[in-house]
Order: sequence, then C-alpha cells, then structure tokens
Amino acid sequence: MSNTIIDTNFSFPNQKNLYKGKVREVYNINDNLLIMVATDRLSAFDVVMPKGIPYKGQILNQIATKMMKATEDLVPNWLVSTPDPNVAIGHLCEPFKVEMVIRGYMSGHAAREYKAGKRLLCGVPMPDGMKENDKFPEPIITPATKAEQGDHDEDISREDILKRGIVSEEDYVILEDYTRKLFQRGTEIAAKQGLILVDTKYEFGKTKDGKIVLIDEIHTPDSSRYFYADGYNERQEKEEPQKQLSKEFVRQWLISNGFQGLEGQSVPFMSDEYIETVSERYIELYENITGETFEKADVSNIQSRIEANVLEYLEN
Repeated sequence: MSNTIIDTNFSFPNQKNLYKGKVREVYNINDNLLIMVATDRLSAFDVVMPKGIPYKGQILNQIATKMMKATEDLVPNWLVSTPDPNVAIGHLCEPFKVEMVIRGYMSGHAAREYKAGKRLLCGVPMPDGMKENDKFPEPIITPATKAEQGDHDEDISREDILKRGIVSEEDYVILEDYTRKLFQRGTEIAAKQGLILVDTKYEFGKTKDGKIVLIDEIHTPDSSRYFYADGYNERQEKEEPQKQLSKEFVRQWLISNGFQGLEGQSVPFMSDEYIETVSERYIELYENITGETFEKADVSNIQSRIEANVLEYLEN
C-alpha cells in the first residue's frame, strides 16, 4: 500500500487557525491567505471512510487547479499558487452559504425526486415524460444549503435564498450567471474528452475588496458527475444505466455492502486490495477528465514534502 495523507497539523508562520473539512484542511495565514491541503480521505454519504485512498488528494487538487485555470477568463477565482501536488493557496474569502448546483441531465438526486412524483426541484419545474438520465431542455440550477442541524445539504429555492437573506439579489444574479458560464465551459471541456458533464456544484466567496470569486474544487469527480458520451443515446433508448465517471462506484459498493450512512449502520471493511482498486479508478478518472497521463508524486513522506513546499512558498 502506498503512503497516504489522512490528517495534518502543521504550524505555519502567521497561522491564525485551522479548519478541517471532510476531505480538505484549510490553514488561515494572517487573515489574508488560505492554504488548502487536499488529503486522501474519502467521504461518502457524509461519512469519512476509515482508510485513505492513495493519490486521491493529489488527483482532486490537480483537476481543480487545471479547471480553475481553464475558466479564469470567464469567472475570477480564489487561487494564487499550487506549491505542492496536494496544496492550493489562495485569497481568504467569505464563503456564500449556498452551493450552486447545476444539472444538465435528470440524474442522481433529481432522478430520485422525479421518481417520487415531484416535478418541482428547488422551485424549478421538471418536464413531464422524462426518463432517468435524459437531458433537460435547458440546464437547471438547484441550489443547496447546509441544514440547520448537522452537516447535510438541503435543497433550497432561489426565492427562499432571497427571502431568508442568505444572499442578496444583486449577488445572487452574479452567482447564477457565473454558474451557467462555468457549466457551459465545463461541458465543452468534457466533450473534447468524449465525456458528458451531467451535473456539478460550484462554491463562491467574496474577497476582502468585495469581489465574487469561485472557491473550492471545480469539475472534479467528487463534485461532478460525468457520463461517457460514446453509447449514451443507445443506453437511453434501451433504458440501461449510463457509464459514469464519478465516485458513484464507491457509493454503489457501500450500498451493496449494507451501508448508506444511516443510523446504526457501520462502514464495511475495506481491504487493502479494494483500496488499491479505488485508487486506480481515481487515476483513471483523472486521465479521462484531463486527457493527460497522471504522474504520481513522491509519497515516501508526504507530510514533510508538503511542509517544505509550503514554507518555501511563504518565505518567497
């Protein structure tokens, strides 16, 4: 098994605090910069799995970096530098308390709601007569916000966001515009790789000078769902499942082993062999999404490597 990075506890110069998310750990430097370390932790059904996945953090960080650079002409983003394969450094931002979810196809959560008889998702109508994985006439924006209790995402409509004052109307118009532009560009990038960008989420924040920027990951297999374009129409006509490129394969394995993150359920044992197959799938995702060969970073001592690279950046 390769060495993995599960947890970090660095002490950088001028460090104010450390926030630990499900997968990323974020260091605040002097209320000016954020150092985001992508760990190898794997989260599914809002639960962090007990073992790390080799190279997963590097893969997510490098896809997000490439996609930020491929969209910066359309939408400004928080990124300043990537001094290490697992690290992104960017401007400190105040995050908006909504995730901008956009769906080009009726899949995943939207399909489950549709099957349950709902034709309105986050206040947006879904046409009658659709099959799972059909393309929407136009992409729909279905925002999510963190639930009052716990860490689960909750659907919310544009009207409720504005009514509850979560985002001002002036800002929300910009978030919607940016979301559509990013999804269009992401769709074009995916098409060049023989892929369909099915749905994804974007997160935005405000810099100190009030500029709205894209933050966090973008177009990664953790935040997005991709289909293979080849054979899509045939599979739809036969009502067969689509070939997916996302971490859905992990969710399906967990479900088949009796785990969906529900109370009383425990995470099934993941053998080293299974972990290795998950790592290989993530590398496959990277190469399919970017069209580039994945180059494994030196993992003989990831903690020391990250610390040295970040310190060198901060000193310069």
